[in-house]
Amino acid sequence: MKDEKIKKTSDGKIWLIAVVMFFLGAGGLYLLMYYFPEPFVKTVSEQIETRNVNIVDSGISEAVNKIYDAVVVVRTYQKKELYATGTGFVYKTDGNTAYILTNNHVIERGDSVFVEMTNGNLVETKVAGKDTYSDIAVLSISKNEVDKVAEVGSSEDAKVGDTVFTVGAPLDADSYSGTVTRGIVSGKNRLVGVSLSNSSVSDMMMSVLQTDAAINSGNSGGPLVNSNGQVIGITSLKLASTGVEGMGFAIPIETAMNFASKLEKGESIQRPLLGISMRNLADAQYLYYPRLNDLDITNGVYVEDVNSNSPADKAGLKDGDIILEMDGKEVTSIAYLRYLLFNHTVGDTVKVKVLRGNNKIDLSIELTESL
Repeated sequence: MKDEKIKKTSDGKIWLIAVVMFFLGAGGLYLLMYYFPEPFVKTVSEQIETRNVNIVDSGISEAVNKIYDAVVVVRTYQKKELYATGTGFVYKTDGNTAYILTNNHVIERGDSVFVEMTNGNLVETKVAGKDTYSDIAVLSISKNEVDKVAEVGSSEDAKVGDTVFTVGAPLDADSYSGTVTRGIVSGKNRLVGVSLSNSSVSDMMMSVLQTDAAINSGNSGGPLVNSNGQVIGITSLKLASTGVEGMGFAIPIETAMNFASKLEKGESIQRPLLGISMRNLADAQYLYYPRLNDLDITNGVYVEDVNSNSPADKAGLKDGDIILEMDGKEVTSIAYLRYLLFNHTVGDTVKVKVLRGNNKIDLSIELTESL
């Protein structure tokens, strides 16, 4: 009994000590927070902020509504037979006329072009202008047919990772017109080769936006739109190959509008002229000029012929020269040479480096207007 009494007394003391320590600790913490509140408040606030970070995605329906009724299905006809379909969008009205942007390759082989509005009306258009190298075409219809005009934004302000979407008529326009696909800006200022003859060889290069928003046949000419509902590009092409997924490209809206401002007035796009016929060096080596195989170079453009009295002729370029550089940049192909050349305007002077025999020569060529 005595031992049991001692044990109970010890347990009671431990419990009492624990209670006293709790209140002493709580009291001490209260005093610290009372006299020195800032470190505690800051720590608690930081913990709350860290725990309460949420990512909320409310969708892009409002942005889609801003652009949706400005988008049209483009139907191209040959001899009254439907030849091709694509997409376009109303970007401007002026007086009684509304203007529609689309790709040149959507309408270039047609003898008549109609657009289908979102209300189902089919309207015949006038082709105000078109340009092969920029792949831009402008159509015009009566302003009375238009419910909405797209708001033009800026691709230059767009950042990699920004949300974008397309509106278009992929594959079967009758079944899938008005399709919205969503993605991000995957890259900017991408240089991609483009064939103008549906061959495997690139005829020119374009500087474009890259996106992973789904782009399919029929989307061509449609808008690439930011999350504010503003057009920042024109969907134009995609990489289609085994092992490639989600690599679509759009012409920056600034580039498109620059050409559209001329085409809508019926003006042709004038580009500078060199005045030569040429061949990629690799092709020249393989086909006609085995002596070129002895050269210690792999890239360049072989000059087959120089037109008499052309800018190239006046600058001293000769048959058999190999163009190695333009503007200090290595010329890897005809497509890239055209890209560099078309960045200039008529009247500019370009610097080229050529290989003539075993000698490298620098030439200055004053550019004139192409025919």
